[in-house]
Formats: sequence, structure tokens, C-alpha cells
Amino acid sequence: MENKKAPVFTFSILAIILGVTLYKQFDFKNLTFEKPALAVVYIIVFLFYVFVLIKNFTKRSEK
Repeated sequence: MENKKAPVFTFSILAIILGVTLYKQFDFKNLTFEKPALAVVYIIVFLFYVFVLIKNFTKRSEK
């Protein structure tokens, strides 16, 4: 049971960091990113982390 907590904690911290980074790089005045190619990579990884966290949360709620 302890082994399951470490990846969830790590993924949640990384998702928060990527979310904040995406927020900082987004220009709300022009509705663009400072570095669009890097933003695409950040979005893909952010969505992967969120997907894993949601998948893990639904597994816990079934038990």
C-alpha cells in the first residue's frame, strides 16, 4: 500500500509544477504562448499526469 502513495504524490507535484509553468508562459493579452513548441510538450505531459491521477483515484474509489 505504501508503494502506491509515492507515485501519486510525485505525479501530483509534477502536475502542479507544469500547470503553473503553463499559466506563467501564457500571454492572456494576445492569447498565445511565449514558446509554443515547448508549451505543446508541457500540455501533453500535464494531461498524461492528470490522466494517471484520475485513473488512480477511480481505482481507489472502487475499493
